[in-house]
Amino acid sequence: MEKMARVTTVLSGSTITGRTMFCHLDAPANAISVCRDAAQVVVAGRNIFKIYSIEEEQFVERANLRVGRKLSLNFSCADVVWHQMDDNLLATAATNGAVVTWNLGKPSRNKQDQLFTEHKRTVNKVCFHPNEIHMLLSGSQDGYMKCFDLRKRESVSTFSGQSESVRDVQFSIKDYFTFAASFENGNVQLWDIRRPDRYERMFTAHNGPVFCCDWHPDDRGWLATGGRDKMVKVWDISTTRTKEIYCVQTIASVARVKWRPEMKYHLATCSMMVDHNIYVWDIRRPYIPFGMFEEHKDVTTGIVWRHIHDPYYLLSGSKDSTLYQHMFKDASRPVDRANPEGLCYGLFGDLAFAGKDSMFTSDSNRKTYGGERRYPIFFFKKPDLSEQFANVSSALNVFEMEGGSNTMDWFVNMAQQYILTGRSLAELCDHNAKIAKELFRYQVAQTWTMLRIVYSNPGAISSVNLNQSLGKSGGLPLMNSLKELSVALNNETRLERSKAENRQEINHLDSSNPLITANEENEETEGSDVPTDYLFGDVEGDEDDLYMVDHENAPEQGDVQMAVSVLIVLGDRIRKEIDEQTQEHWYTSYIDLLQRFKLWNVSNEVIKLSTCSSINCLNQASTSLHINCSNCKRPMSSKGWICDRCRQCASMCAVCHQVVKGLFVWCQGCSHGGHLQHIMNWLRTSSHCPAGCGHLCEYT
Repeated sequence: MEKMARVTTVLSGSTITGRTMFCHLDAPANAISVCRDAAQVVVAGRNIFKIYSIEEEQFVERANLRVGRKLSLNFSCADVVWHQMDDNLLATAATNGAVVTWNLGKPSRNKQDQLFTEHKRTVNKVCFHPNEIHMLLSGSQDGYMKCFDLRKRESVSTFSGQSESVRDVQFSIKDYFTFAASFENGNVQLWDIRRPDRYERMFTAHNGPVFCCDWHPDDRGWLATGGRDKMVKVWDISTTRTKEIYCVQTIASVARVKWRPEMKYHLATCSMMVDHNIYVWDIRRPYIPFGMFEEHKDVTTGIVWRHIHDPYYLLSGSKDSTLYQHMFKDASRPVDRANPEGLCYGLFGDLAFAGKDSMFTSDSNRKTYGGERRYPIFFFKKPDLSEQFANVSSALNVFEMEGGSNTMDWFVNMAQQYILTGRSLAELCDHNAKIAKELFRYQVAQTWTMLRIVYSNPGAISSVNLNQSLGKSGGLPLMNSLKELSVALNNETRLERSKAENRQEINHLDSSNPLITANEENEETEGSDVPTDYLFGDVEGDEDDLYMVDHENAPEQGDVQMAVSVLIVLGDRIRKEIDEQTQEHWYTSYIDLLQRFKLWNVSNEVIKLSTCSSINCLNQASTSLHINCSNCKRPMSSKGWICDRCRQCASMCAVCHQVVKGLFVWCQGCSHGGHLQHIMNWLRTSSHCPAGCGHLCEYT
């Protein structure tokens, strides 16, 4: 292992030294946790449950907690946490619904202490209270959170979120009685452990499941959340209404988020799939990571800062069966690889540019700027590596071509007009090819035509090797040496393009398009033949591309709409050759785009046609509406509109005080509402709730 420079961190009463290092585990890790003095780390997973000491040069295995001849499912851990007040106390969340505590001080080999089996499904998270040694909190797939007193044999409180599965639970560091819970439906709830009957506050944090949350160690009002929508959001809950104050956009679903100690604006994240790296973000500059660790070769499943007062060491576990200690000094800095020069135009023809100061240095051989300069040139001092990162304002400039050629109308039209089921394969391919041609997406149309010929009538093309591999990333069969098919398609393409030149200029693929990474210079606009290797790939090329072999020129590479559509149309002909994780990533990306364009019906159809269990259940979730009585604030039963507790009608209009028999609208903050038109009229002149509760309601 390569030698790294050592860093010494002096904490109160202890000294932490070490370097970037790793060790191989026996199995993939699902979660990790570190003890109070930062001397040991526990690694837990489906087939591993071990404790390692963190030496200066290496990790050393100290204990294997999976003991006995018959290993029960209690050892299959989804999460693990080490108590920060008792070095001998651990807790794990098991996939069979068990919550288990472990006492390392027991003299026997079996360190299992307490076993709680009250949850009915997988327990996703466990969390110790930071100040109460006997208090343990759990969150489960069954939608319940339970608080355990380790001196008793059962839970002392049960919290029902009236929602889907609980993904994460975290006790507040500063507020003794408060904990946060994140849910599958995108909501975050704040609870008081003294009131298990009803949450204190609830807000929608993300568009999709909220996988993780973390309280700021210093600012009691800040809560960071991460979700499947690829965003990390920081919320200020110290005000009456929860406010989003920062938002970081990542490139994959956020699985873990951890605030960096001693650094108010820094937090670390890792992803649930696709992206293996660990990022450290400065939330004031959300467009590019502040630091990045790239050591893992598979998905990172657990991250934890080594000590609550040490910002220089980060521990991580991964599905690649490795445990790493990252030294922050060795982190790569993406900003150092960013383009230091920029250019933008103003509304009135002004040109603004930024670059290295060497660009503006006076030089006798350089021509001076001859135009009128309305604004001065600004210089920034050279960065001092000894200083901490300072906030720098950034601007995002969007350039648009004339005539709206870079709009996303083609995506919307194709999504609405594509037919994915209900007909024969040949009819589906022909129809979709026709739609693509009408929208001037000629290579998409060619792809559909090739699919029809290859899969509907494979015997028609003798030169096609239909048994070629699909590649690691899972894509369509690569077709090489298709001379006959190439000539036919080229002739068809030239005919269509000659017609299109008389109608309008062909829309080029836009490199800023979120769906496609394309080289627009490669778009054929004249009547020349399309090269065979451009369409189908070189015979000697790599077979690991998604659609086309040519990495540089393939316009369809990255087109998630095409990927999902072909996956549905071809069905079992291709589905078995693509791993389910890749399919799930395609589906979630396409569904996310459809919902952004408000194509709800198309999105629902794609979900229904999916064979991925995690996708297919999306339109079967969030179908029940949980409501509270506007009078006593207690949950309503599903039997009617009369509250079982206070015997009041919950559908009374707060304006006219009559029962609402039609459309009912209510405030999610105070639960009061009434007739839609009455509420709209009221809120035009007043922002206070018409029921007189004092809540500031908002109609959007």
